[in-house]
Amino acid sequence: MTIEAITTFVKFTLGTQDKGHYQNSNTTTALTYDSESYDYLPFIYNGATRSTQGDNIESLLTLAANQLSLELAHEAVVQFWAAEVNTVLMNPTTFLPSRTLTTENWLVSSMNYNAEGIQLRLITSIDAVTASVPNKVLLEKTVGSLPVTARISNI
Repeated sequence: MTIEAITTFVKFTLGTQDKGHYQNSNTTTALTYDSESYDYLPFIYNGATRSTQGDNIESLLTLAANQLSLELAHEAVVQFWAAEVNTVLMNPTTFLPSRTLTTENWLVSSMNYNAEGIQLRLITSIDAVTASVPNKVLLEKTVGSLPVTARISNI
């Protein structure tokens, strides 16, 4: 049986100003990733989702509901912070970063909260300016001959 350890590292920024580095795995000490120290913050990261039209790409960061998390979330929304989220495969023995699986860049746009948790809604820069995601259409002039039927034979 193979054990895989995965950690999510979140870095908040406002322009060039650093607003905090957090990870959701090691509760005892800070972890170092990409030469930066990340403190523990209990959160769940839900990866990117989008609509069927390819727009409205968003993600959610769910935090435990407490005074510190609520103040952090509120400040992030009001100031429209950027969030860089790295999902990293960790060495299960040493718990050192082994390989970066994904890197995603978001903008904090809104929040919801109740007594149990706080959800930060993260959106892409495209959605922040209400632009459209470019959609590709296959045309014969750009890709060559296209089949006109679902019947394909190998002669």
